[in-house]
Amino acid sequence: MGFREINSRMVEAVVVPGQRLFSQRGAMLAYKGEVSFTPNMGGGQGGIMSMIGRRVADEDTPLMTVEGSGTVLFGHGGHHVQVINLSGDTLCVEADRLLAFEGTLQQGTMFLGSQGGVMGMVRGQISGQGLFTTTLKGHGAVAVMAHGGVFEIPITPQRPVHVDPQAYVAHHGDVRNKLSTALGWRDMVGRGSGEAFQLELSGSGAVYVQASEEKL
Repeated sequence: MGFREINSRMVEAVVVPGQRLFSQRGAMLAYKGEVSFTPNMGGGQGGIMSMIGRRVADEDTPLMTVEGSGTVLFGHGGHHVQVINLSGDTLCVEADRLLAFEGTLQQGTMFLGSQGGVMGMVRGQISGQGLFTTTLKGHGAVAVMAHGGVFEIPITPQRPVHVDPQAYVAHHGDVRNKLSTALGWRDMVGRGSGEAFQLELSGSGAVYVQASEEKL
């Protein structure tokens, strides 16, 4: 199925019988064919327990199920859209950044404190992303939203990547992330560079960074 980028703010999905996809509710811009849009009360994939987990973690963005036969254009709020194809690995992304994803992917949540310990939890508070994040795992495509376009940066074992927590969009692969800091006396007296905290990602995979420090 997958998604085709029409421009930087819209993607097109081909919907075929027997396969479904999920999108953020209200993100359909236009469609052709016999396509149905149903509010997904379970909030996506993964069953009842996964749904409960997402609600507890505040990662329960309203979604709708898209089924039938035809093509659908998706976009939301004029945000830039980035298509990410997964090949058996896991994507970590905030639920409110999900525009649409294929039904072949398994949806779940991850506690940020499980990576980076206390600093993982601090990261959630500093970035405004909370203590949990959404995960999508398996084979399929995901369309995520961002401000001002997205740049993909590869992560290799030899070279970790440091990202401004506010500019972070998502990452995938065998990647660990933690909050790092270089607080100095200048930061303490309000004369710092404004870059006291960074998100350090190490391992093998890629991180997606938006061209803005503004949340959606």
